[in-house]
Amino acid sequence: MDLTAFKDPQLAKGLVESIRSFAPEGREVTLMEVCGTHTVSIARNGIRSLMPDSVKLSSGPGCPVCVTSNHDIDKVIALARVPGVIITTFGDMTRVPGSTSSLLAEQANGADVRIVYSPLDALRIAQESPDAQVVFVGVGFETTTPLVAMAIKRAADAGLENFSVYAAHKNMPGALEAIVNDPQLKVDALILPGHVSTIIGAEPYRFLAQRYGIPGVITGFEPNDMLQGIAMIMRQIAEGRADVEIAYSRGVMQEGNPTALAAIEEVFRTVPANWRGIGEIPGSGYEIRDKFAAFDAMKRFAPQVEETVEHAGCRCGDVLRGIITPADCPLFRKVCTPENPIGPCMVSSEGACAAYYRYY
Repeated sequence: MDLTAFKDPQLAKGLVESIRSFAPEGREVTLMEVCGTHTVSIARNGIRSLMPDSVKLSSGPGCPVCVTSNHDIDKVIALARVPGVIITTFGDMTRVPGSTSSLLAEQANGADVRIVYSPLDALRIAQESPDAQVVFVGVGFETTTPLVAMAIKRAADAGLENFSVYAAHKNMPGALEAIVNDPQLKVDALILPGHVSTIIGAEPYRFLAQRYGIPGVITGFEPNDMLQGIAMIMRQIAEGRADVEIAYSRGVMQEGNPTALAAIEEVFRTVPANWRGIGEIPGSGYEIRDKFAAFDAMKRFAPQVEETVEHAGCRCGDVLRGIITPADCPLFRKVCTPENPIGPCMVSSEGACAAYYRYY
């Protein structure tokens, strides 16, 4: 697909003018993007600097590595310490600090930790290493959850007894409800995630408009995608209406992806989940169903997990809630840097702190 139009400067200029024409006078409106890739796109393309004074862009809990709690990281570290276990995970996860260690530190101490690009890579390692136990660390929103579900189904069909998953997946709508109900926040509208929405569609967000009067637009990731989404939101605000609209029709259908949703439903059930900085949100996590319990790494190994300790001074949780910007954290650029990350918001390429460090 030719994406030239989505970077066209003349089109961008027109969209910025449209945003300015809809901007309210005498009051400020806050639009929160809840996708880590959107956070990076906004920073990289200087979109904040194009906004009128009355329009504030705020980053939310859209980075799956960032919202993974310290306790979840500690559980993964405990699994890495089990003799004969190979931990497979995405690259960012290896550097996220738990209470006292990280997967990278455990690897330096002799643990077998391998970076993979898909859960199917982990499945292949299990097939090639019959004498080892391979654990895939499953983090992410609805975008990655179907792939993990398919890997578990394939392992079950193949009778593979040395593959299991630590499931720390989360779903986005529950977190958004927590955000709009946060008394410390004032969110007027939501820039809704593109990747997640290719799976779940638009309907799961509809309650935000109907119950809370919060407008939302699902948009893509190119500069003009972002500007178009913001312009559509500003039009809703100017017209005094709240709806969930799609500005990313080349990637998102109203009903989502039925095949992917069916895979999630077959393998996982929704449970409460602990989000860094937000706490426990009902129905916002996934747990492996009893039918596939043999592939649940925590049930298989039941490792001893150390007591969870939060990092003093790190305000990653407040960044994820949109309470502060990364620059407001006392550790930002001083103690916490990409070379020495204290919190996951600086580790992940989609983290708000990493984006601010690189682009502002």
